[in-house]
Amino acid sequence: MDVAILTVGDELLAGDTENTNATWLGRQLSARGASVRRVLVVPDERETIADYVREWRDAYDAVIVTGGLGGTHDDVTMDAVADAAGVDLHVPDEAREAVERAARAYRDANPEEAERFELDLDVEAWATVPEGARVIPNEPGLSPGAKVGDVDDGGEGAIYVFPGVPDEVHAMFDLVAEDFGGDVVSEITYTSAPEGAIGPDLAAVRDAYDVVVGSYPSGEGPNRLKVTGEDPDEVADALAALEDRVEHPSD
Repeated sequence: MDVAILTVGDELLAGDTENTNATWLGRQLSARGASVRRVLVVPDERETIADYVREWRDAYDAVIVTGGLGGTHDDVTMDAVADAAGVDLHVPDEAREAVERAARAYRDANPEEAERFELDLDVEAWATVPEGARVIPNEPGLSPGAKVGDVDDGGEGAIYVFPGVPDEVHAMFDLVAEDFGGDVVSEITYTSAPEGAIGPDLAAVRDAYDVVVGSYPSGEGPNRLKVTGEDPDEVADALAALEDRVEHPSD
């Protein structure tokens, strides 16, 4: 399963917020055997978001979009996803009720703040999703997510839309995690040799086995080597061959 991750937010591009969602999602998808083919950060621009979602939906099994949900002026992600899918926006009853429930819970838990700031939530703005989408509940937060389409929708990949708050992304991804899978497996080993000294060893293993071999230098401690493929036996054999060739931290 090939997946692309699109993270949305001016604050990510400016470095005001660390893009932990992309890293976390990459790990979750890889652990399930899926292949992450693209990761990109884009600004809060409706047309830009729509262009990438539209293009990637044609190219990959799934597109995950995080950030830009809600009722403020720069929350344009749902609009953009609807544009990419060629549908209108609407407010499902379950999304409206979830937002109203979350708003009541906040008011009950923070009566002074609610009164002081005259909290008057535009429920529809926070509960809007593309027509035909499956609503993904957001128990830790306010704005629900959405799933548009399925992997086998006429060759078009599914679109998953999450907020940008990491805790909310984690909880909501768990609700759809079973949608993601694949045959990709990885094994890791370590070497005390500098990266510049092991090029021939990596090339020899790549040539001998149907795997991808990655070298990831560490500023401190041993360097990490990763062997990835779709046949577990092939990966295991390649890892053993690599370990026979390189110097280990304990050597």
